[in-house]
Amino acid sequence: MKKSYAVAGIMILAAVLLVLPVGAKAEMYVEAYLGASLPDNMNDRTAIVAHNFGQVAAGNFPGHPQPAVIGGVKIGTWFVKEGFLGYNYPDWMKYLGFYLDFSYHRLDLKNQNFNTGIFAGGALVGFNNTDFRSEGTAATLAFMFAARYGFFKDSEVPFGRLQPYIGVGPAIMWTTQEPKVTFRSTGHNVDFDSEGSTNIALAVDAGVRYMALKNVSLDLSFRYRYTNPSYSYTGVISGPGQSTASFRYEPTLNLFSVQLGAAYHF
Repeated sequence: MKKSYAVAGIMILAAVLLVLPVGAKAEMYVEAYLGASLPDNMNDRTAIVAHNFGQVAAGNFPGHPQPAVIGGVKIGTWFVKEGFLGYNYPDWMKYLGFYLDFSYHRLDLKNQNFNTGIFAGGALVGFNNTDFRSEGTAATLAFMFAARYGFFKDSEVPFGRLQPYIGVGPAIMWTTQEPKVTFRSTGHNVDFDSEGSTNIALAVDAGVRYMALKNVSLDLSFRYRYTNPSYSYTGVISGPGQSTASFRYEPTLNLFSVQLGAAYHF
């Protein structure tokens, strides 16, 4: 994960250098924000497969991430007529822009109780009542293409002080999970080490920005992210008849969050 974060830092720096204006003024901004990552209770199914004692246990259950504090930064620009990277964009492109968004939050899963099917030789031989819980993190670097519109124009902010916007783009998401599994029917427990997954994600934003001053704005936004990480584990089953268990955890993440930020424009 440390190596992944270093790569992310290099990518952010390179992108910042690309968007810096050269010899011309551009409408750029830097923003810091805090918010809440909301639990997902919508059609999130999580599949697990555990191997031990020559048998396979498999089951699906609804995954419910716990609420968490999310924090992040944005670096962006709007394609204004004055010029960006030396280009003289047409006037209509002032409605379009681009920003980088890096965020981080906890991704802990509440305890889930469900039944797993026990298979031997491909045949179902029984069921095992199972508890599953996990602690994890999520870091996201999103490359967002945005569109905006301006209301309440004045001499200080000609585009408009109130600027609703939408953004959509690909993202790279680094996640970790450290699960704990209890097979209640047999009394076995399995604790696994933390594992990470790096995946391409989809990010969508909808927000409204208010220009409180010429160079200072407040930003309220709602975000959705989607990705499919995969984790592989090996651990020791405690309890009667200790054995090694391999485990594959493949969640579908639908992550929602609300953020409030403050930005400086230059």
